[in-house]
Amino acid sequence: MDINIFTVFILAIFVGNEIISKVPPTLHTPLMSGSNAISGIAVVGAIIATKVGGGIGSWMGLIAVIFATVNVVGGFMVTDRMLKMFKRR
Repeated sequence: MDINIFTVFILAIFVGNEIISKVPPTLHTPLMSGSNAISGIAVVGAIIATKVGGGIGSWMGLIAVIFATVNVVGGFMVTDRMLKMFKRR
């Protein structure tokens, strides 16, 4: 079971990299702000992975929790910065 979780983790890295690298810079900020809900789901899935997998699966789940949490926090920071640009001064 550990090898299955590791395989999914590695595939997710490659797929995520391919998807994000194809996004033009002008669309990156709106897409980042819109993907916070998906990243929140990824955090929940990573927490579940830490409980289901034993040994290395738990460590991979912990790494996934950390990366997904950084992604959520970064997404909210980018969204906040973007919304501040539209406030009247």
